[in-house]
Amino acid sequence: MTDNRDRLNRTIDYLRISVTDRCNLRCVYCMPEKGVPAFSHDEVLRYEEIERVAHIAVGLGIVHLRLTGGEPLVRKGIVDLVAMLARIPGLESLAMTTNGTLLAPMAHSLRQAGLQRVNISLDTLRPERFRAITRRGELADALAGIEAAHAAGLEPVKINVVPIRGLNDDEVVDFARLTLDQGWHVRFIEWMPLGESAYSAREGLVSGPELRRRIEETFGPLAPAEVEGNGPARVWRIAGASGTIGLISALSEHFCHTCNRLRLTSTGALLPCLFSNLEFDLRTPLRAGADDATLRRVFREAIAHKPACHRLNETDGRATAAAASREMSRIGG
Repeated sequence: MTDNRDRLNRTIDYLRISVTDRCNLRCVYCMPEKGVPAFSHDEVLRYEEIERVAHIAVGLGIVHLRLTGGEPLVRKGIVDLVAMLARIPGLESLAMTTNGTLLAPMAHSLRQAGLQRVNISLDTLRPERFRAITRRGELADALAGIEAAHAAGLEPVKINVVPIRGLNDDEVVDFARLTLDQGWHVRFIEWMPLGESAYSAREGLVSGPELRRRIEETFGPLAPAEVEGNGPARVWRIAGASGTIGLISALSEHFCHTCNRLRLTSTGALLPCLFSNLEFDLRTPLRAGADDATLRRVFREAIAHKPACHRLNETDGRATAAAASREMSRIGG
């Protein structure tokens, strides 16, 4: 097993870095309406610590980085962090996932600092529904963020949609049509059972295969396609479309056998799997003055313990209980 290969011979080359647990929205599938108790300033990794961890990761062959939150754009100085990470020798890609509502005035600066592309979460095209799903956001701000991302060259801009039965799944065809009319790259993501919503996610789940059937009923057979990125989406294209449709089916068609990622929480925990409580502490050795060899060992331990598969489809409830114990906003899903 090399530095970035696990016991199943999967190449682990992608690290998602949560820079904050805070968010300016309260999306119904991500965070309770009242929010979650915020980590203290001292609990969250400093930018210099994130930079050092990223250096270690890239040195091990983990060459794709994505900044997440919470909402990464709420953290002060995020453009400076992007510039710090972009300078790491050997880094191949630097991306960000954001809700887009704060992006418009920052997109150009982020691109100049070295950010290459963005994924923007957008679960509805209707203003009133947007306010209901996010509990406090404005659709116009998210659309302005998408437009600014295109103008700044943060391409390809991918739009992340979480369809929820009875809430917004009636807009699936509307989103798919945008890949034809506007060349959008839309990714439909199955509702992941995490945090407060873990036990209701089963009822609200709209599976990847169902989504594909709905889209094909309107637009005809989808053809396989490709779009730049390092994520797990199965990508398709409507005939004649310049944009693409991605399906991320973590439950119905799990992709664990090809999983290439680790996650770093804002408090310095390294997670081998989004759906497991297993984590490896990086903050303590970082602040104790550990040398690079010690930090590399933590990464190797996390890679060595990466599970073969998540257990969310088990029926005894244990896996769902584990997932319910942590909010998405705290782990940078």
